[in-house]
Amino acid sequence: MGAFGDIGRLRANRGFVIVAVLWILLALSSLAIIFSAYLAASARALAASDISLQTEALVSAGLELTAYQLTLTDDKTRPRQGAFHFGLDDASIGVTFTSEAGRIDLNYASKEMMSALFVVLGADKDAASEYADRIVGWRTRPTPGSENVEAARYNALGYSPRQGLLTHVNELALVAGIPEALVDRALPFVTVFNGGADVDPKIAAPEVVLAMDRASGKPQDGFGRSTGAADVISGAAQTQTQQGAVSTAQSPCYRIAISIRFRNGHRTTSEAVIALGDKVEPYRVLSWQNDVEPRSPVLPRGRG
Repeated sequence: MGAFGDIGRLRANRGFVIVAVLWILLALSSLAIIFSAYLAASARALAASDISLQTEALVSAGLELTAYQLTLTDDKTRPRQGAFHFGLDDASIGVTFTSEAGRIDLNYASKEMMSALFVVLGADKDAASEYADRIVGWRTRPTPGSENVEAARYNALGYSPRQGLLTHVNELALVAGIPEALVDRALPFVTVFNGGADVDPKIAAPEVVLAMDRASGKPQDGFGRSTGAADVISGAAQTQTQQGAVSTAQSPCYRIAISIRFRNGHRTTSEAVIALGDKVEPYRVLSWQNDVEPRSPVLPRGRG
């Protein structure tokens, strides 16, 4: 019986060893699966990081080349808009630039100009005037000792108006009373980098040209459009007066759109605003945004 007992114990021990080995193999296979998943995730993260670094470098190159082109000329002969293309680092880069003088500055535009823009974008005339009043109130500091009526309007909203210059166009969404949809429509036509109230009609969007005509009191047709403005909307040349006039609107700031297409098919679009400087500091980056989605064109729907 002793021999049979030893054999039984040996078989039992062998069974325990086999089970232990199987558990170890299972643990090792699980570890291998986890490690392979980690490597795959790391590879994807490194690839995304690599594209991000490439994009940043290529956008910087686009800004450098744009600033170089703009600083080759003086203020009088400097182009207000333009485009060029170059290849670098297995990528194709398209660059377009436009002076911020083609946009309405939220900090300096008159009430009449802001109201006219909202009307062109589809707002009722009285409502547009109210929206313009609220923008003026948002950016204007109250006189010392006077009642701050504008701040009282925001008590229910839980925040106070800036009552100073806007630092970003997205602040428009914080102005009391303006519908969100109207803010989205207005953003492609406004800026905080123009630096003045004047707008250059030769590079402005058709909606802005219509707003300028309306604010200046030019004759309007039955659809709230200025006479001759239909040619601008259809893409034809502007009126003879606008063609012959030399715009006084100038801005040292330029909005630059950079479209990058990599060899692997990946595409990205970035947008930046730069301010031209001097020989020591040729330009400064005021705004930079990657992965910009192209905006759909906004058709003017002015009302009388």
